[in-house]
Amino acid sequence: MLDRVPVPDRVPVLDRVLVLIWFAACSVVLVTIVFSSPAIDHRTVILGSVLPVAEAALGGPRVLHSLAGGVAVLVAVVLATSSRRVLRRRLLGVPIGLLCHLVLDGSFTRTDSFWWPFAGGFASGQIPEVDHLAVSLLLELAGVAVAWWAWGRFGLREPAARRRFLHDGRLTWAA
Repeated sequence: MLDRVPVPDRVPVLDRVLVLIWFAACSVVLVTIVFSSPAIDHRTVILGSVLPVAEAALGGPRVLHSLAGGVAVLVAVVLATSSRRVLRRRLLGVPIGLLCHLVLDGSFTRTDSFWWPFAGGFASGQIPEVDHLAVSLLLELAGVAVAWWAWGRFGLREPAARRRFLHDGRLTWAA
């Protein structure tokens, strides 16, 4: 009787892991190091860095996993906020986060989707960040470690620093 019970090759709940903390934490740290701007809204950087993960619902990498997609969002933000400097500064985090995502998930290794529409169509298969369970789990664990380090480095133990981040997205290196 037991030999007739089908046994799945893998556990369905664990066959895909959405990687979010890796992109959010690493993007914030990278942007802080590269730009050194106290005016950047890190909340929108986080949004932009995790936005391409939504393409998993489409069955594979699409526009947000391409360089053209990130540049198009950047151009749209610049054009839409031409006379609104504060809004522009806040929204520029979205395309910056998108471009960070491309680096952090290795999208550039998939020529067809990274260079879309110049190198053909979109890649077949799932998006890179949910394609392999083991790598996804390791990246997410590394993301937790980076987030833990950043929490201390940005002084987010202090209520005032947390309020500043939640209110206007600003982070500063703790002394």
